[in-house]
Amino acid sequence: MSDQQHTGPGARSHDAQSDGRHDVDSRDTANDTSNADIQLAGGHDSEGPPTDGSSHDELATRFADPGLPAHTYRRSDIDPLAARRREREVATLFGLSTLGTLLFIVAYFAVKPSDAAGPEMLGQVALSTKLLGLGLGLAMFCVGAGAIHWAKTLMPDDEIVAERKPMRSSEEDRRAAVAALKEGAAGAGLGRRKLIRNSLLGALAPMGLLAIIPLRDLGPLPGDVLEHTAWKAGRRLMTDPAGRPIKAADLPIGAVVHVLPEGIKKLPRPLDEEAKATAIVIRLAPSDLADQRPDRKGWDVAGIVAYSKVCTHVGCPVGLYEQQTHHLLCPCHQSTFDVTRNCAVIFGPAARPLPQLKLATDEAGYLVAAQDFEEPVGPSFWERGD
Repeated sequence: MSDQQHTGPGARSHDAQSDGRHDVDSRDTANDTSNADIQLAGGHDSEGPPTDGSSHDELATRFADPGLPAHTYRRSDIDPLAARRREREVATLFGLSTLGTLLFIVAYFAVKPSDAAGPEMLGQVALSTKLLGLGLGLAMFCVGAGAIHWAKTLMPDDEIVAERKPMRSSEEDRRAAVAALKEGAAGAGLGRRKLIRNSLLGALAPMGLLAIIPLRDLGPLPGDVLEHTAWKAGRRLMTDPAGRPIKAADLPIGAVVHVLPEGIKKLPRPLDEEAKATAIVIRLAPSDLADQRPDRKGWDVAGIVAYSKVCTHVGCPVGLYEQQTHHLLCPCHQSTFDVTRNCAVIFGPAARPLPQLKLATDEAGYLVAAQDFEEPVGPSFWERGD
């Protein structure tokens, strides 16, 4: 710390406090040196920098000290009723912050989009987002606004001048710094203004829950949910979104159909199941499947193959088919898969082929799944193990 000059409520002498008068600093007249006098003495005018490492005293004679403006007292400094009004306003803002925190907590537990069915889920997501945002914004804004209002209307607003000194202060200055901090703490009035103190504690105490409660969404672990889809042996392939079954004889060579498993809308979490089970069916000429993996022989039906639409890069929908090259393209990051080689990756950031769905036909000639995907669909995740 260095030498400081205070003005305002914290710096008035006993006499000035008793009669309301203030002394005027006369340093301006003592330091009044004209530029002409400096030039005659071989120096420089007040606009130019020193050239010979002039000392602090020499600078003081060349630059006039403007001093401090007269302190302007706030109404809350002189009117106890105004001070109490400001105190109640600050406490009100802290109280609103507490209500915002409570709104966030209640909305988090009361509005559960995962419990809604079908299209209602999107409405619940929107409602939850609005309430959580309103609660979080109210909590953070009001505690900040309350602290600013408290500082501007009730805390000391002395003007202070501190001359630059060496960075390391003397022991005496360090003791003075501690005393100044204690004086500032006393000036804040936490001990005297119990309403502000208690309302501030009430606003800050539960605020940690804003960060802790959302951590609950990190769990529980998914278990084997990501390893299985709604495809089961004998389940028909239904067109998406029309929901019609597909006969193998109705698909010409080059046909592309987006499909979902039969009855998926009746499952407990249909949107989640659709995201995992969505697939694309393509009919190739049997001769185009000559490069199939040996263990995948017989997975097609007369050249009809089915693959997961979920890209193995970051899960975008792979739905662009180039008929001449038999390539499937992901539009997000341009991963490209070769359908004639079990959807092997031939370009882009994807690291694995698209999972293949083994097909068969039922007694009526409709396409059905022979089994679920042999591997989890979509991008890799921690528990996948490959």
